[in-house]
Amino acid sequence: MFDIGLQELVLIFVIALLVFGPKNLPQLGRSMGRAMREFRRASDEFRSTIETNLQMNEPDPPPASITPTATETAPTDSPLAQAEALPDSVLDPLAPAEGAAAEPPPGEPYLAQRGGRLFHGRDCGWVRKIPEAERMYFKRVSEAKDGGFMACPSCEPWEAA
Repeated sequence: MFDIGLQELVLIFVIALLVFGPKNLPQLGRSMGRAMREFRRASDEFRSTIETNLQMNEPDPPPASITPTATETAPTDSPLAQAEALPDSVLDPLAPAEGAAAEPPPGEPYLAQRGGRLFHGRDCGWVRKIPEAERMYFKRVSEAKDGGFMACPSCEPWEAA
């Protein structure tokens, strides 16, 4: 690792023995061992916290299963034809769901994720990715901006004056 031979180790040990003395050398060794163990434990804990927060080890969820209709069962070789057969919600994850109602559901019109920086309109595609427990609701754009949130660039929420 450091490419230190036996002679160098003996020399380092003799110098340490002369500097610290025979009574303090075992105590110094123990404290160095404890410090290295605590550093390793802290770095492992930090790494696991980062991996948990970023969900680095989780595989991506599989795409939603699509059941082909009778007209879509004909084989196509062209990737363009295959892409046209997919619904818009698969091609654009931010597109509203097919069964979405035309009128907005009741409740607050704007929301944000706790710890996030953006707020969204209720019909934004990113809202589906925010867990219910992490949501913060706002009645007005000004409330969200006062809370330190910025408008989502995808949905650009605004309210009439």
